[in-house]
Amino acid sequence: MQVPHPVRQAATTAANSGTTTTAAATTAALASARAGGGAQFLTFSAAGATYALGIAAIKEIIEFGHITAVPLMPPFIRGIINLRGAVLPVIDLAARLGFDCATPDRRTCVVVVEVAQGSEVGELGLVVDGVSEVLELDPAALEPAPSFGATIRSDFISAMARIRNRFVIVLRLEQVLSIDEVSSLARLDGTAARVAA
Repeated sequence: MQVPHPVRQAATTAANSGTTTTAAATTAALASARAGGGAQFLTFSAAGATYALGIAAIKEIIEFGHITAVPLMPPFIRGIINLRGAVLPVIDLAARLGFDCATPDRRTCVVVVEVAQGSEVGELGLVVDGVSEVLELDPAALEPAPSFGATIRSDFISAMARIRNRFVIVLRLEQVLSIDEVSSLARLDGTAARVAA
């Protein structure tokens, strides 16, 4: 089943606009795509490259705003935000993938995702440079993750998607946002800061 044209148009308009409706329009496009079923993905940019995530894990997209920094955290943990009364940890995707931290501009937004934490599901925010579109990918368009040559860790890659004659990395969210690994890195970073002091 194809993504309805209005859904794709809403996502594309959201990606290209600099107005306050960007996040809302893209979230609406995600909701419409979910209702249609099928293997739907959101494509977005980070560190100059395009990536994709299955929309099943994406809750909403919000505008980039004030983020409260948390001391003694690794650079890829930007901090926390208040999302309708709930504390939401925010991770800089570019930094998590091994690149420089994102420099926010009018297209920068936060993709709110749900991640399994043992038997519970938690929410995290991912800072991305901008969202592109919501689309459906045929299984034939997905290739296995390469064993070498990728610009990011191979365990972060779920598959390579062929989109309009180019490859886009489909991220393995549970690995990118591994709570155990993020926690251990935060502890190491805190220990290093105390030693330096």
